[in-house]
Amino acid sequence: MWWLGNLIWLLIFGTLSFVLMTRRIDGSGAVQTPKTRLVSLGVLAVFFIIILVIQLVILIFVRRKG
Repeated sequence: MWWLGNLIWLLIFGTLSFVLMTRRIDGSGAVQTPKTRLVSLGVLAVFFIIILVIQLVILIFVRRKG
């Protein structure tokens, strides 16, 4: 179950990364340059790193109880 959830998160991250890197114009109408694409990808990566840290903390607590 744990690995299935992580696989789903990985698929979401991959899909969103693909969308961010291939779009030419964002939702506000601004043209996407390589620099803005990398910034968007960085923000997405930070979000998923936060999720990863939370998952690891939960995993540590679950393993200590079990």
